Amino acid sequence: MFRFDPFSSEIDADPFPAYRRLREEFPCFWSEEAQMWILSRFTDIVNALNDWSVYSSAKGNMMTELPNRAGATLGTTDPPRHDRLRALIQYAFMKRNLESLSGQIREIARQAALAIRDRKRFDFIEDFSSKFTVRVLFAALGLPIGDEAVVRQKAVLMVQSDPVTRNKGPEHIAAYEWMQAYAAKVIAERRAKPQNDLISHFSQSEIDGDKLDEREVLLTTTTLIMAGVESLGGFMSMFGYNLASFPEARRAVVANPELIADAIEESLRFNTSAQRFRRCLTRDIELHGQSLKAGQFVCLAYGSGNRDDRQYPSPDVYDVARKPRGHLGFGGSVHACLGASIARLSIKVAMEEFNAVFPDYRRVEDNPPWMPSSTFRSPMRLLLEAA
Repeated sequence: MFRFDPFSSEIDADPFPAYRRLREEFPCFWSEEAQMWILSRFTDIVNALNDWSVYSSAKGNMMTELPNRAGATLGTTDPPRHDRLRALIQYAFMKRNLESLSGQIREIARQAALAIRDRKRFDFIEDFSSKFTVRVLFAALGLPIGDEAVVRQKAVLMVQSDPVTRNKGPEHIAAYEWMQAYAAKVIAERRAKPQNDLISHFSQSEIDGDKLDEREVLLTTTTLIMAGVESLGGFMSMFGYNLASFPEARRAVVANPELIADAIEESLRFNTSAQRFRRCLTRDIELHGQSLKAGQFVCLAYGSGNRDDRQYPSPDVYDVARKPRGHLGFGGSVHACLGASIARLSIKVAMEEFNAVFPDYRRVEDNPPWMPSSTFRSPMRLLLEAA
């Protein structure tokens, strides 16, 4: 009997064999463990993303949701409320002028790479990617320098799930509460003394007299901290993992840095850290011979859709020259990731600097530990040895 448990350590480590069977045999599958339907084919996922009035985000978009977040953030609202939030938050991004961050991003990457240049063996995540991504997040948001380690620790806990209870545990809730208190303190400081950072601009965003209210500013800031640490950090880890796992691809990228942009898109398709997000049905529907009922949750398995051979030839091949248009690595439709541009820029610059210092390296571990998360997938450790 086939089972699919998105909370299991086996799925954390390698979901792709199960995804393949879902796509071929059970394209609309009821998971008893998750108590939701699993959609695994690319077209079904895209259709669900486009049909937000039926596949609603208003009851939460993460597989295990944090308290008081559903219905109040960019990722957990539907139009028209979502459109209002997105416009106000996008206005803050425009005011920050993220292009002006590019020089700062490169310097952060260069310093992170040079700090480990004399190391023969190191942890790509602990020693490079996490330091880089958290510093970029701090620069963009305007968070206090010196808080990087504790903010990363709390943000990583926020996205994890308890594999036994299949829910958020006390430590995950406590991390979320800590992050809210931390964000509230920084927001108050920025209201008193605005700067050229995203938190200041969130507080001041206004379109035709409409502003983000206090709760929206708080939850937007908290969500962006979580997303910056895990979404950017997780994908950066996966990109490093892919290049270390496929020496020919790595050598091609090192020899021709112009390939990095295409390699990023292929990594987003091949091994995205954003694996599974949920929706809630607003009405009964029929799909692949199954009767789905209003009020039931549906899992959109982005990681499976990106490996669907109906959409991408030889989907299990990591091909940095593929140019995979329309992949689900940053979601899609009204919920396409707002920070995709800064994520692409950051990762491109980081790997240019890293590859300049370490043109040849290999993985030390065959089976690194994976994050226990039903939504995101990334290694907790990536030991590399420089040649």
